Amino acid sequence: MSVYVDLLIQGNDLTLDPSHQPLPIEDRACIAQDIAHMIRDSGLLVTLVAERNTLRQRDGIQQLELLVEADVRLVPGTAHITQVEPGQYLVTATTLEFGNIEVTL
Repeated sequence: MSVYVDLLIQGNDLTLDPSHQPLPIEDRACIAQDIAHMIRDSGLLVTLVAERNTLRQRDGIQQLELLVEADVRLVPGTAHITQVEPGQYLVTATTLEFGNIEVTL
């Protein structure tokens, strides 16, 4: 039995199965989706992408890491955000119950 259940969101819309019913996601995928939405809703990612000063970029990454760390479903101190390429970031963390998660923003 799943601990966390949500509906799968892709492209800012519900993802539907062939019978046009929303697809559920569970546990690890649910936590990863919640983290992606939390970051997007915070507005910090837009500021980070627009920032050109490397010190301010690092400050923005640290603010996002602190935001992710606030999720009680994660092991404290495991959230890390790295820049994959300009404008693309990888969020990694360890959940208390389901292992590692990765979110690309």
